[in-house]
Amino acid sequence: MNVFDYFFEQSKGLDKNFVLGPKEQVSYDEVYHTSLKLASYLNKKIGINKNVLVVSENSVFFVIAYLSVLKSGNVCIPINPALEDKLRNQIINESKPELAFVSKRYRRAFTEFEPEIIDNSDISTVISEIDFDEGHQSGNFDDNTLAEIIYTSGSTGEQKGVMIAHKNIIANTESILQYLKLSNNDIIEVVMPFYYCYGLSLLHTHLRVGGSVVLNNSFIFLGSVINDLKKYKCTGFSGVPSHFQILLRKSKDFKSMEFPSLRYVTQAGGKLHDAFIDEFTEAFPDIKFFVMYGQTEATARLTYLEPDVLKSKLGSIGKGIPGVDLKIVNNDLEEVNIGEEGEIIAKGDNIMKGYYNDPELSGKTILNGWLFTGDNAKRDSDGYFFITGRKKEIVKVAGVRISPKEIEDVIVRHPLVIDCRIRAEKEDILGEQLVATIYISVDSKAHITEKDIKEHCIMHLSKKKVPTIIRFETALPFNSSGKRSV
Repeated sequence: MNVFDYFFEQSKGLDKNFVLGPKEQVSYDEVYHTSLKLASYLNKKIGINKNVLVVSENSVFFVIAYLSVLKSGNVCIPINPALEDKLRNQIINESKPELAFVSKRYRRAFTEFEPEIIDNSDISTVISEIDFDEGHQSGNFDDNTLAEIIYTSGSTGEQKGVMIAHKNIIANTESILQYLKLSNNDIIEVVMPFYYCYGLSLLHTHLRVGGSVVLNNSFIFLGSVINDLKKYKCTGFSGVPSHFQILLRKSKDFKSMEFPSLRYVTQAGGKLHDAFIDEFTEAFPDIKFFVMYGQTEATARLTYLEPDVLKSKLGSIGKGIPGVDLKIVNNDLEEVNIGEEGEIIAKGDNIMKGYYNDPELSGKTILNGWLFTGDNAKRDSDGYFFITGRKKEIVKVAGVRISPKEIEDVIVRHPLVIDCRIRAEKEDILGEQLVATIYISVDSKAHITEKDIKEHCIMHLSKKKVPTIIRFETALPFNSSGKRSV
């Protein structure tokens, strides 16, 4: 089954809005029929199995573009609109998209893009030019067909295109719905971008059950998020650790407020410190708190910790979601005993097809159907998993995966810098912050400042990748063989 048909199997005839919010609203009927017509246009224009970019903030435009690509049998590549030119061009050069949906506010960055671009204002014109026959879209469909490529940082810190099939999305959506028990009465406040697999999973689940989503692209304005939760009677909220930390520590009134409609919250995208979980559950004892763990390579979700055991298993990522098997193995790929540490591996219909144009890394990451997550963990006698560390040289700040190597490579371009080390340190609000230890000569100390380094970074990196703390050192970190010792 095409995942589009799966999404709308029960919800296409609903007489209600799918997207809610102060800026945009759209009905199920309009989303369904506009997406179908746009899918027909894509089939006529580029055929099937072609790559299509979607570059947009969370919006009705994104939703319709994304769904139309899936329905057309082409491959959707949603990317961060704020991606640096270099990284965006790398994706374009590798994936060679036949067409791009680009929000008007970001179209300027695509002046040299040669294939057709469709922006917000073009859709009505485009779909009016085609003869639409809803029936021709039906028929047999191989659900192992590639649906989307989600670009993320791989184990080396370089961008990797995670290939997700239609069946992967269907399997992961079904699993999430089983443990969250969502219905057409559910309304979720969406603050995470749809180019991120966690954000996409919210879109998928609520389409499937006939629920609604409230789009908020301005989490920095906490008042707007809190107002949305109340005004639209949201039953769910999902966030990465920094979202919860900011709500709990930056808002003076949040913990004293009442949210009578809010039934549950989910948290993933990195570990939220136990203190914040305690703080939230003490303030809102009637709201179910789901801790989750996953990866883009697993179409978002691998485990969940049920709220009923949150207190007794605090710090755990829970057990495998329905349909997913988990094991912990040692370096010899042997399953370890209870309480022993090893790498957590996973198997299920949600596991990606592999990395785009990288069969070598795909073969190292998926062995005999098992996804090797790169995360070390232990399992207790009750079958609950606890992450103990990360094998991959990646850090997470505010839920965003960042390669230290990428930042180091930028900083050492500064003419006065000899070497640099990037690491993440704990911080009260974001959970982790980037710290740069920069090695310079004694003679350079009077000629370089923290401001110089940050300005240098801003020229080459997105804001989230600019180190918060800069420290200068003159003792070079090399051992006797000339290798880096830190």
